[in-house]
Amino acid sequence: MRGERLVSAQKSLLAIVELGGYPNLVPLYQRLGFDVTVVTSQRKARTWLKKHQPDLVVAEYNYQTDFRDRSSNLETLTAVLQPRPETKLLVFYPPQHQDVFDRFRQSHNVWKAIPFPVTEQAVNEALSELL
Repeated sequence: MRGERLVSAQKSLLAIVELGGYPNLVPLYQRLGFDVTVVTSQRKARTWLKKHQPDLVVAEYNYQTDFRDRSSNLETLTAVLQPRPETKLLVFYPPQHQDVFDRFRQSHNVWKAIPFPVTEQAVNEALSELL
């Protein structure tokens, strides 16, 4: 039909903001064409993921020495994402935990990782590969 254009399905993004410490990236995600959902805990993320399958999950790596059966907040999340290889995981991590994060990445599927301080420019560059 003349004058009309087909609109592709919008990509979805789940942002898990537990600690923050970086700019509000929701406007960037939206400018890039993502339908964005923001949750503030891993528990809320897992509940949301039971009903939805996003194209991208953005989460923070939080290394914890006091966890009994895991080393960070992301082990359970990656277990939920494991049967969904098409869902990408972008992780923000503190550079002082580079060694433990590198070990985490050896056994968990992380698409991209950005060290703190996280900037809008770094996130934009990473996400441009998906678009």
